Amino acid sequence: MGLFTFIIVLSLLIFVHELGHFLAARYFGVTVHKFSIGFGKPIYSKMYKGTRWQVAMIPLGGYVQMKGQDDMQPVSHESGEDSYNHKKPWQRIVILFAGPFANFFLAGVLYFFIAILGSSAIAPTIGNIVENSPAQKAGLQVNDTILEINGIKIKSWDDLSKIIKDSNEPLRFVILRDNRQKALTLYPQIMDSKNIFGENIRQKMVGIAPAPNVVTVEHSLDESIVFAFEKTLEASKMIFLGLQKLLQGIVPSSEVGGVITIGKVISDASEVGFVPLLAITALISVNLGVLNLLPIPALDGGHIMFNLYEMIVKRKPNEKILLNLTIGGWVILMGLMGLGLYNDINRMMNGWWG
Repeated sequence: MGLFTFIIVLSLLIFVHELGHFLAARYFGVTVHKFSIGFGKPIYSKMYKGTRWQVAMIPLGGYVQMKGQDDMQPVSHESGEDSYNHKKPWQRIVILFAGPFANFFLAGVLYFFIAILGSSAIAPTIGNIVENSPAQKAGLQVNDTILEINGIKIKSWDDLSKIIKDSNEPLRFVILRDNRQKALTLYPQIMDSKNIFGENIRQKMVGIAPAPNVVTVEHSLDESIVFAFEKTLEASKMIFLGLQKLLQGIVPSSEVGGVITIGKVISDASEVGFVPLLAITALISVNLGVLNLLPIPALDGGHIMFNLYEMIVKRKPNEKILLNLTIGGWVILMGLMGLGLYNDINRMMNGWWG
């Protein structure tokens, strides 16, 4: 069941990504010869309105084959108004960006449905208080539940964390203790902490940690739209930042995962429930969108970079340089895929997954 779910989720993400390219290409009048989910020998193929739609045997990717555009032959050209390389650079950029954008859009839709169904979050209940902290001095206690901060209703621990971190004034807490409400005023302080990458940082805090309680947060229609936008943006920033930390050596290369890790994560999420599966699918969709925007030749981001160059200097990149850069891009991609697979196998051998 886990393998089936993995194939379905991955195929959906690939289909949406390639559909973005397809729709943009057709909008600008580019002929699309083939729309493929997977690589290798086709197991299903049908010709429809000038495009061959197919599902291939290896479900680890996909592609849209447009007239005048071939990643394996980056310097090839085809004449005609319906050719990709006949279009203006800005039009090609739109076609290229449409794939990653489709993944971001899908993530937003999934996060919207998560909000409508009720998202899971850490409850705003105190599990620990730091000694001599603003929280202890103000009289907060373990098991207090924060209901409001400065008149803003608190639904989850994330809500109060954002308010505290961005605060520029004293905070008036309304808490629930022993079924009675109580108001307290706290003065946040700059304190030492660690971010998700283990780096030492300093930020405004009051000295409290959450209890291990999970709540289901209900959202209105308007709140669901805001939730979807914020979660998609937050996931994008986290992935971009993670890539930056990886290049800086702060995140070790052993943390890079491959297709086996993705399959395991999807399988585990599907066993927990439908909403966790939606959340993981949304996160992977954002990840796919971000990675495809990296300025690596052979990826959408690399092609966008070449077209931006053409827009700025008013001429196409040198064909020899373009070919060499594309080959280099494929080498980098194969290296990253190999690293991910190597790490996956290491995790399996070390019994990380039981």
